[in-house]
Amino acid sequence: MTNSLPLTLSAEVRAALQAGKPVVALESTIITHGMPYPQNLEAARAVEAEIRAAGATPATIAVMGGQILVGLEEAALDALARTPDALKLSRADLAACLANGRTGATTVAATMICAQLAGIEVFATGGIGGVHRGAELSFDISADLRELAHTRVTVVAAGAKAILDLPKTLEVLETLGVPVIAFGQDEFPAFWSRGSGLPAPLRMDSAAEIAAAHRMRGLIGLPGGQLVANPVPVADEIPLAEIMPAVEVALAEAAAQGIAAKAVTPFLLDRIFALTEGRSLTANIALVLSNARLAAAIAIELGTAAK
Repeated sequence: MTNSLPLTLSAEVRAALQAGKPVVALESTIITHGMPYPQNLEAARAVEAEIRAAGATPATIAVMGGQILVGLEEAALDALARTPDALKLSRADLAACLANGRTGATTVAATMICAQLAGIEVFATGGIGGVHRGAELSFDISADLRELAHTRVTVVAAGAKAILDLPKTLEVLETLGVPVIAFGQDEFPAFWSRGSGLPAPLRMDSAAEIAAAHRMRGLIGLPGGQLVANPVPVADEIPLAEIMPAVEVALAEAAAQGIAAKAVTPFLLDRIFALTEGRSLTANIALVLSNARLAAAIAIELGTAAK
């Protein structure tokens, strides 16, 4: 019996961590559950390239062959992009997938867990999960929120998806003691839209401020991470008044078809893509790239502060 972690770092990630260079974690559900092949592979490569161009090392995380892969070599990335039936992993099923040797893509929660195991402090994603509409009856609340309260990783996202109940999502984050930091504005962004109509609890205007807050949480012994809400670039935004009719139609269709649990978000995103004639995907890719750039800047500042 061995007690060694089922953790495999790519050569690039291992070299960066050993040298104390900035590394940014990336999730993999955006590859397996976000868009079809080969667009998913192209998008994954583009996000990794954006992080490298910004001066950091990307570490896309997935579970394959009984190992947590931190940084996917080209062959593994291509194989994952071609695996439409990959498991969608969160805290509850991460260990089971590893034990069974199956292929799984990591959500925000699972990526945070794996990033911390690897010693990575910053993670870029699209949007976090949150409190679903009607959660007062269904109790459908993403494990991402509790993970943010437990795992000390700063997560850069474009807020939470507008398919969720955003006021309740912010309330749960407040209850859990998670810092919610809007980057460069006072309003909490809503994924495809720069504004949600909701004030952000905190505002910071530089990567250095965000990195300092991350370090301070560790210094005073506070558990958990930070949520950095980075608004979608202006040129790619779909204003809330334009996107919400499509969201409401998609939600009604999901309810009519009895779609629930982990199947809800992929269904809604697919329907919103069709209803917006592809604009939602264009915005999605743009905001992920923007989040990757900001995450790289934060990782660089963390590395500078540690020296």
